[in-house]
Amino acid sequence: MRKLLVLALVVAVSAVLAAQAFAAGTRHVKVGDNYYVRPSGVPTVTVRKGTKVVWQFKGHSPHTVVVSSGPVKFRSSARSSGTFAKTLTKKGTYRIFCSIHGADDQSMKLVVK
Repeated sequence: MRKLLVLALVVAVSAVLAAQAFAAGTRHVKVGDNYYVRPSGVPTVTVRKGTKVVWQFKGHSPHTVVVSSGPVKFRSSARSSGTFAKTLTKKGTYRIFCSIHGADDQSMKLVVK
């Protein structure tokens, strides 16, 4: 009986964790010639912990996704098409910029709650 109770508890906890991961989902961020998300201003994108963020590269110029500050640092290779994806498992604020064009020209803030 005790083993059955432990097994039921493990299954229940696994189901809750799976539901949270599924609920986080995916968020797409557009990367165009000299901008993230939109052509003007520094955008803020807010997602839930566990969300997979996919940067979609469009345009003629190559770009990168580089974390200058945040709970976890990561970077993409330079590209002008295709995608770069990262599942964010640490809460906090990530400051992201393009290392080719610089933070003054191409940056964004990503908040993970």
